[in-house]
Amino acid sequence: MSFLDQLISNTVRSDVRAVKSYQVADASGYIKLDAMENPYPLPAQLREELGARLAGVALNRYPPSYASLQAAICAKLGVPAGFDVMLGNGSDELISVLAMACAHQEPGKRAVLLAPVPAFVMYARSAQFAGMDFVGVPLKSDFSLDMDAMLAAIEQHRPALVFLAYPNNPTGNLFASADIERILAALGDTGIAVVDEAYEPFAQHSFMGRLPEFENLVVMRTVSKLGLAGIRLGYMSAAPALLAQFEKVRPPYNVNVLTQTAAEFALEHLDVLNAQADLLNSARDTLALRLAELPGVTVFPSKANFLLIRVADSDDVCAKLLARRVLIKNMSKMHAALANCLRISVSTPEENSLFYDAFKASLV
Repeated sequence: MSFLDQLISNTVRSDVRAVKSYQVADASGYIKLDAMENPYPLPAQLREELGARLAGVALNRYPPSYASLQAAICAKLGVPAGFDVMLGNGSDELISVLAMACAHQEPGKRAVLLAPVPAFVMYARSAQFAGMDFVGVPLKSDFSLDMDAMLAAIEQHRPALVFLAYPNNPTGNLFASADIERILAALGDTGIAVVDEAYEPFAQHSFMGRLPEFENLVVMRTVSKLGLAGIRLGYMSAAPALLAQFEKVRPPYNVNVLTQTAAEFALEHLDVLNAQADLLNSARDTLALRLAELPGVTVFPSKANFLLIRVADSDDVCAKLLARRVLIKNMSKMHAALANCLRISVSTPEENSLFYDAFKASLV
């Protein structure tokens, strides 16, 4: 073993050495339908105005307090009166903050983060790196919550955190609100339910307004799916005393000045972004109907900006689409419930049409 290999073995955690890093595929020259992004840029006039706004930012200074952006989010995005938001470098950072804050360890016992599976991969990964145990509870065959299994797991493991993506990624469906209420009740004062509303602009269902009802509820969102993936901004809200504890874990200056300025500008033009979300919702429903008409294709209901479908051979279809310069996400190896499943981001009418033609040709 070389010196460097021995150094890594002696210093880096074995569970970190055993996993692969999160990879982002090079999308140059491809129709990019693998990351649930909004395909629409801001209109040209707004891009010019934003450029002028960004040009005036003091890049030589550390970011100031993000109080003005907090206030804008609370005013524009449905945060209840008396509640505030904490901001993160994307929702990924907020997931990590929650895990670190709740990863209490007692002799011979580690805190548990629980989530239905399949789910967003960063729940399990953040739990691991924070030193928590991850417990995944399989969804039913229709991707709804298996409430008997969920409640039994809560009773057995007493998780500090339960993550519920609403809608769920990668399945696209909304869990029943009554089921989420039952989970909140089952957790009581021993656990926190985190409702991850990354796709709220498309689902148009939210627990944000219900925060005053549940002191053990955190509602987390991102502006990425709304059309601002490039600025990396997530936010979450909870009972003020609870949010104050998470603030202690948040890194200083975690939201840079360019992100703050771009986000404040975008919120001034929220109607443009909401109109884009409406276009994508309509395009999603149209694409779902067209795909469902193809032989051997199952389309699952979605309230997000993507579709989950099942085909006879996902590896073969993915390879053929890749050869046709179309990027989608092959989910078949993520979980047994996703066998031969593909996830497709909904895009512009032009890209949806190009994808459909390439996909149809790839089925033969």
